[in-house]
Parts: sequence; C-alpha cells; structure tokens
Amino acid sequence: MRIVVFVLLGAVFAYFAVSTFYDLNSIFSVAQNGFLKFAILLVAFFTFIVIFRYISFIFFSIMKTTQKTISFDTEDKFFKPRVSIIVPAYNEEVTIATSIKSLVEQTYENLEIIIMDDGSSDNTYKIAKKFEGIFKGKTIKVLTKKNGGKSRALNFAIERSSGELVMCVDADSKLEKDAVALMVRYFKDSEISAVAGSVFVSNRVNVWTKLQALEYIEGLNMVRNAQAFLKLVNIIPGPIGMFRKSAIEEVGGYAHDTFAEDCDLTLKLIEKHHKIDFEPDAVAHTEAPDELLNLLKQRYRWTRGILQAIQKHSHNLWSLKNFNFTFVLWYMLFEAIFWPFIDLFAAILLIYVSFSMGVNTLLIYWWSLFTIVDISGALYCILITNETKRLAFYAILYRLYFISVINISKIFATIEEWFQIEMSWGKLERKGI
Repeated sequence: MRIVVFVLLGAVFAYFAVSTFYDLNSIFSVAQNGFLKFAILLVAFFTFIVIFRYISFIFFSIMKTTQKTISFDTEDKFFKPRVSIIVPAYNEEVTIATSIKSLVEQTYENLEIIIMDDGSSDNTYKIAKKFEGIFKGKTIKVLTKKNGGKSRALNFAIERSSGELVMCVDADSKLEKDAVALMVRYFKDSEISAVAGSVFVSNRVNVWTKLQALEYIEGLNMVRNAQAFLKLVNIIPGPIGMFRKSAIEEVGGYAHDTFAEDCDLTLKLIEKHHKIDFEPDAVAHTEAPDELLNLLKQRYRWTRGILQAIQKHSHNLWSLKNFNFTFVLWYMLFEAIFWPFIDLFAAILLIYVSFSMGVNTLLIYWWSLFTIVDISGALYCILITNETKRLAFYAILYRLYFISVINISKIFATIEEWFQIEMSWGKLERKGI
C-alpha cells in the first residue's frame, strides 16, 4: 500500500514538474525583456535545486536508516561510559519538574543529572533543589549562578560535570525513556564526537503548533537523518544533543557572541573535522510557540543566530582545505538567505507573469509541484516515525501559507543582521503543555 501511494504521488509530481517547466519555457521563449528572461531562468534553476534537495534528503535518509539497521544489530553491554545530562534553566518553574522527572526515568544507569539555574527570578532553583540527591539510582545536582546567558550556564556546568559524555537538554524537554541509551551507542566509534536526537512538538493545540510538528519531523529530523549519512549534522538541537566532553573542551566550549550557541558549537566541531551523527529514535518532546507572534520571534532569533555563527566562520567559505566544512557553510547560507529571498521573488514573479501574460496555470502548477514534494516528504517521515497520519493533510497549508510566513521572518532577520540592528534574546514563555 505504501509503495502504491508513493508511485501515485510520483506520477502526479512528474505531471506537475513537466507542466511547470513547459510553461516556464514557453514564457521564456516569448519574453522580450532581458530581466524577465533572467528571472525565469533563476526561478527554473531555483525550482530544480529545491526539488533536488528534497529528493537527496529522502534518499540519504533512507540510506542512513539502512546503515543504522546494519550497524546496531548487536549491543555492547560493557560499554557504559558516565553521562552527565546538563539542563540550563532560566525562569523555567513551569516546566523544570516535568523535565527532571523524564530524565530520572531514563533506562541508562551510569547517569549524572545537573540542573543549571542561570540566576532565575522565579522558583526554578527552589523547585529543582527538591530533587537533589540520589533519585532512582541517578545522581542529581542543582547548581546556580548569576544570570549570564545560556552559553555561560552550559560551560559552568560542563566544567563541573563528571561524565565522559555530556548531554545538553533544554529545560522544557521531556525525553523518552531510552533516549540516553540509544545515543551512547554511537560513541563506541572513537571518531564520533557528537550525536543529535529527534525533536517532536508536544503541545499540538492549534494549527500553528501542528504545522510546526510537521516541520520538525520533515524539515528538521529528516534533514538531520540525511546529513548523518555523511556524519555532517550541521546543528545539534538545544532540546537533545550528546557530546564527548573532550571534544567540547577542544573547541573552547560554548561561545557567548551569537544567538545560536548550539549552531556555533556544532560548526566549531565540524571545522575541527569531528564527525557528528543522529539518532532518530532518541526523542525529546518540546513546547513550540502556539501564537504567530511568538513563532516569528523564535524564527527571527534562530535566523540571526545562524547568520552570526556563519559570519564567525566566513573565512572558510572559499577555502578548499576543508571541503566538508565549506560545503556545510554554503548549504546553511542557502537555507538561511538564498532560499527565503528567491522563494518570495519567485512567488511575486509567477503571480505577475500569470496575470500579465495569461499563463494562469503556471502558478497552480508551481505551487502544486512543491505541495506534492511536501506531502511526499511528510508521508515518508510519518511512516518511519509512526507519527499521526493526520499531519500529512497540513502539508497543503504548510506550503500555501506557513513557509511564506517563516520566509518573511527570515528576510527581516537577514536585513536587520546585515545592518547590525540590536536585538534581545526573546525568551519564549512556557505554558508547561
């Protein structure tokens, strides 16, 4: 049945792909304006690149899943290194207790849990302090310091951790019971320095959070699974990531000069030729913004943080000495800058030519082409993660509206980062859902 569905989707995709490029070619052949010809070529090239990107990610994701099945046929019961889970927390009184409870339920035994209060002004420290001691065989420590930001809190706790491996977890994350045990296995390979986990949206309360739930499994988890085939996961997410402590120390720990400290640390590791993998079954459930304004603030901060991290390593953009790192930087630039700007430009151009030149079907073909790609990617991710199939229906709204909204947020973030307009952290207020 799954094969039949994908074959049908493939046939529909082929129809819209041929129709889209046929109409673009027709417009190009009759266009008199040189700029219009160039714009059509740019849109056609952009469309090809994006489709190639989707197909490549699905292909490498399948290859990674197959590779993982082969690699972990047997378990090494004697490989049990000490793991320190670090939870940086600032004003997280609503979520901190639930997060700690999910950590002490981990099946992995050789575990130290460090709750790192970053000078909270609420009851975060008091609530966490109640759990300090030995709880279900796990050692729980609660540290506090003057507020200095997430990166400084993480470094403070890492310096005081006893684990050979360090796992960083956001204060609102709720981990599934086997997350630590699944991620530890990768470190039997001495070349692996870090492993990312899967992030799922826990508060699916409205259309915004459901769209983000689809985005997380398709646009984040599937992408990381594909990147992991090459051991080049480019961002270890804040909600769940595990590192060799020695690797963090080698690159100087978390830096304080970006709004995406997790991205910056990952790039520093890749620059030093460290290999970074991904475990799709190690799951952290996190609370996503449930209001449009908060969502835009979050994506604005993410984009500026990523651009700041890339800027720090921009001298490698034209370097051939470390091709993998150069490739990762250009890929991130495409995702953060080129894609949003060209996507908006393409939409405006196609609306213009559809109405001015009477090719009204072009806009339908182009939008349908990307919608079919989104639906295919969503179905693939849903089938391999046992997610609810209802999320696939949101792929239509995802392409029609959600992507455009997010891209506009990225565009504003890019412009303001270019002009170095000051910004604040913009912390999301949790509701504990």
